[in-house]
Amino acid sequence: MIVILRIGHRLRRDERISTHCGLVSRALGADKIIYTGERDEQIIESIKKITKKWGSGFKAGYSESWKNVIKEYKKKKFFVVHLTMYGLPYEKEIKKIKQKRNLMIIIGGEKVPWEVYEAADKNIAVTNQPHSEVAALAVVLEKLNRKKPFRKAEIEIVPHERGKKFRL
Repeated sequence: MIVILRIGHRLRRDERISTHCGLVSRALGADKIIYTGERDEQIIESIKKITKKWGSGFKAGYSESWKNVIKEYKKKKFFVVHLTMYGLPYEKEIKKIKQKRNLMIIIGGEKVPWEVYEAADKNIAVTNQPHSEVAALAVVLEKLNRKKPFRKAEIEIVPHERGKKFRL
């Protein structure tokens, strides 16, 4: 199981980025995303609509406390990975992380509190340069390669070189 923890969502400023974090999480094999920061039901509803239409059992939720979420998942024996540009190169760490059955991947929005670095089992970086948390999440999830078939979809794309084909 892979759970994404999005820390520090800010209304108006992070709406699209946080939504994209959820979309990338769902599409690339995560099971759930939990948002913290300012409560924004529109993000949760948007992810639920996409999940209903395009399939999967992906879940989206909100918590007031990122600390409580980390504690809860550590009690459940999840391995906690924090994506940060200050971490170790992901290329050197991904094989070890891939072996873990249950993962929590933390991505930040605003300045990430130092306690997150301390709570993480691994702090890894896709690059040691400023970059998007959406891009870092996509790279890491792709490398973990835990994609699952999307079930209960209302619509499905039929791969096609040119044009658009759907199954309804």
